[in-house]
Amino acid sequence: MTSPLDQAPTHMKLAVDLIMILEQHDVAPEEVLKALDIVKSDFEKKQTES
Repeated sequence: MTSPLDQAPTHMKLAVDLIMILEQHDVAPEEVLKALDIVKSDFEKKQTES
């Protein structure tokens, strides 16, 4: 039996994986949001450089 996630786009699978990792490490939501801002900014810069 397949999971709906098996058919999901890559970005959805990645989001689920990241959520699971952060929850398993009991990272506070405010820390996650701060870190995601940094990650988003970094990848936006990389995207414009390509």
